[in-house]
Amino acid sequence: MQLDMTTDELKSALNRLRRAQGQISGIIRMIEEGRDCEEVITQLAAVSRALDRAGFSIIATGLQQCMSGESPKEQDSAQMRARLEKLFLSLA
Repeated sequence: MQLDMTTDELKSALNRLRRAQGQISGIIRMIEEGRDCEEVITQLAAVSRALDRAGFSIIATGLQQCMSGESPKEQDSAQMRARLEKLFLSLA
């Protein structure tokens, strides 16, 4: 399943990932500077949520694209369902 990178949903997900990348760099600096543990954990939690949201957005876009395509055969449908379930569980 290949994603159409022109959709607004994917652009939004990419922006979230870029922000998370910046947050991770900030967390690394915080740890190197010996910052307070609570501050570091708060930032780690924020990055984790941002990554989860980006992942779910990408999966939702993939689902939308799959559903708007041609009607799959019964076996293809079962395989697609298994693949999508595996993707969702990887973010759980």
